[in-house]
Amino acid sequence: MKSILRFLLRRLFRVKLLGWESLRFHGPSIILPNHQSFLDPIFLYAFLPDSACFVINTAIAAKISIFLRWINHITIDPFNPYSLKKIVTVVKAGHLVVLFPEGRITTTGNLMKIYSGIGFVAMKTGADLYPVIFSGLQYSKVSRITAKVKSAWLPQVAICAGPPLRIAEEDNKNFKKQKKEFSDKILTVLQSTLFQTRQDQMAGSNLFDRLLAAGRFFGMGKIMAEDIGGTITYRRAIRSSYVLAGKLRAVLAGENRVGILLPNSIGHVVTFFALLFADITPAIFNLSAGAQNNLDCGNTAGLKTILTSRAFVEKAGFEDYIEKLAEEFRIVYLEDLRSQMGLAVKLIGLINYFLRKRAAGTAKIILFTSGSESKPKGVVLRQANILANINQAGSIIDYTRQDKMFNALPMFHSFGLTAGTLLPILEGIEVFLYPSPLHFKVIPEIAYDKSVTLMLGTPTFLMAYAKYAHPYDFFSLRYCLSGGERLKDEVKSVWEEKFGIRILEGYGTTETAPVLCLNTPLFHRTGTVGKFLPGIEWRLEAVAGIETGGNLLVKGPNVMEGYLLHGQGLVPAEEWYNCGDVITVDRDGFVTIKSRLKRFAKVSGEMISLDAVERAAEKAFGSDKNAAVSLPDGRKGEKIILYSLQKTASREALRAHYSQTRQSMLALPSELVIVDKLPLLGSGKIDYVRLKSQAAGEEEENHAP
Repeated sequence: MKSILRFLLRRLFRVKLLGWESLRFHGPSIILPNHQSFLDPIFLYAFLPDSACFVINTAIAAKISIFLRWINHITIDPFNPYSLKKIVTVVKAGHLVVLFPEGRITTTGNLMKIYSGIGFVAMKTGADLYPVIFSGLQYSKVSRITAKVKSAWLPQVAICAGPPLRIAEEDNKNFKKQKKEFSDKILTVLQSTLFQTRQDQMAGSNLFDRLLAAGRFFGMGKIMAEDIGGTITYRRAIRSSYVLAGKLRAVLAGENRVGILLPNSIGHVVTFFALLFADITPAIFNLSAGAQNNLDCGNTAGLKTILTSRAFVEKAGFEDYIEKLAEEFRIVYLEDLRSQMGLAVKLIGLINYFLRKRAAGTAKIILFTSGSESKPKGVVLRQANILANINQAGSIIDYTRQDKMFNALPMFHSFGLTAGTLLPILEGIEVFLYPSPLHFKVIPEIAYDKSVTLMLGTPTFLMAYAKYAHPYDFFSLRYCLSGGERLKDEVKSVWEEKFGIRILEGYGTTETAPVLCLNTPLFHRTGTVGKFLPGIEWRLEAVAGIETGGNLLVKGPNVMEGYLLHGQGLVPAEEWYNCGDVITVDRDGFVTIKSRLKRFAKVSGEMISLDAVERAAEKAFGSDKNAAVSLPDGRKGEKIILYSLQKTASREALRAHYSQTRQSMLALPSELVIVDKLPLLGSGKIDYVRLKSQAAGEEEENHAP
């Protein structure tokens, strides 16, 4: 009977078994599967050995008793504490036990909480624990999220088995705490297995192919994106990408890279995917960086042409900006390309659409980052890097096609590109693309009007939205994700008090596509940036003068290919990417960012965190509008200069705070400068490079004869 069942399941559901070679049972063993639908036990019964013993809820067992006569099982009452001892007895007897650690079928489409009783069973038995992940059955007609997804009677199913782990009880630790830690560890392992499942299913895929797959799966007629000009479906977006790609190949003949100077919009998205299909690498320019910076970016990337829009240039008042770029690069307007498209180009594009022609997938994505260097660097990301980061995020946080995302972070910002644009598009989430994050009054109104459920932003922008928003503007918001800079207590408090929303803070870098850590509803700790995403390896490197924490180095499938350096070309990334951030990682795996390594000043031989100076100023002045920089000092090595927008700020108040909190007076700024504004980057973060240059200029003026 099992052979017939396996044959039918393979035929009907096109079952793929991934990693099942790791299922080699020796002694007490527990299978820990996620629970996506009522069909899960049937698949496990068909593909696991006959000796597998299923743990079944007594109430459910009564309803399916007619089938249980063929299945090795035990029944338990989940509300009876002695049930766990019953399971322990069976496992210790050497049986292979199947135990669903979530205790219920998912209602989110992703992993749910893991009960601490699983930790109890694991500790008491010392059994080998085998994580097993179902993928696809959440879309079946017998799941509990049929209202949230496009369901089917016979969805394609993958079942991925991860490597086993074993958990041993520690005699000198609190037993209750151990149960919680072990349950969290099991959830982490399941999330890692889920990530690996997603990776295996998408092996060899690229961003354009994933767009095609999203259109097929979620429906070509589904709205993919919206901007201030209207909406676009997957059908129209894919078809337009094919047509535009044909024209771009002709216009950009012989060029394998091209610059993009466009705001968040449907046109930008279509241009991006058209370039990927044409196998041309898009280099996305920072709109707020200035003409000279983008001239340097274009030269660093070896560009000849920049794509932009006449309508955008006119509305943004960028005529002089474009004129400056035109001195070194050919400027091509999308409107001109559209008017020049002949019947042949459109026909070929339409044929490609009907054939669902796949992309070569060798094009990269170039984003630009500027630190203290005189010339900006190009960060070269493979399409696989971005896809891996999307898979990592999708393994730890839930979303469905019913969600609606609002994204005002520009696509030249890696957070805005991956999390705000590509993730929703490729995962079937309708996304509203807004051209500027600076319209603080308008954005909350759009969130209210569109019933947005997912949103992301930098803390600076989130604080500004909260200032102008009505308390009900974000009534529909499920998750608000923050990144790009430290989430200040003031921002958290305002959002919690005014909207009842807990902001989920994360951390990442452009070079890691970008997310490395993220707080989630399942794993959240205030004051941290959450835990590392699945698939990321990390280590800390000691830093002289810093006692707590270390410099973070990471590696994983989301880490960039390398840097484009001015005059040098591509410099491949090292095996371990140096993030340049000093962090600590607690026993539970939560990451706390202490400071940028470059954001330290060495004062009288002691390493002083400039970020810590700003936090102290925030407490002392009651305002977070402060910025600290350091300059060389002949007497102390370096000195700290603090800039503040707070008119009542004083060194005396700061000194009193340092004394009260028993902080080292070496961290007390040598100078406090009251200013009307602080220089900002396009992401809303403080432009420390410009501020330090400004401070150095003021220093020279003060010492001029």
